[in-house]
Amino acid sequence: VQLVESGGGLVQAGDSVRLSCAASGGTIRNAHMAWFRQAPGKEREFVAGVSWLTSSSSYADFVKGRFTMARDNAKNSVTLLMNSLKTEDTGAYYCATVTVWKSPDIRAATGWGQGTQVTVSS
Repeated sequence: VQLVESGGGLVQAGDSVRLSCAASGGTIRNAHMAWFRQAPGKEREFVAGVSWLTSSSSYADFVKGRFTMARDNAKNSVTLLMNSLKTEDTGAYYCATVTVWKSPDIRAATGWGQGTQVTVSS
């Protein structure tokens, strides 16, 4: 399965952005999915995850109440709606298929997209 992220860009603090991750070459209907991000000079970190079975979602503490992850099985995709963006949310955002959906670390990822850059200016 190939994953392709889109929707990133340059925004101002307080703005909202919706990222999409489209899958091709196979279905992600039965895959747990997650978003990770990586800021310059920092390690890649978990942002949000969603279960394939229940569509329940989990979030890193630093995005709870601001970000919402959802899956659309009909479109074979997942999205990440990011509200109230902060400058510290700047980074490359990656979607991934994962073996666990609750706060996985990067070792749980089985496939990655190429990433989309989100830059939040003050």
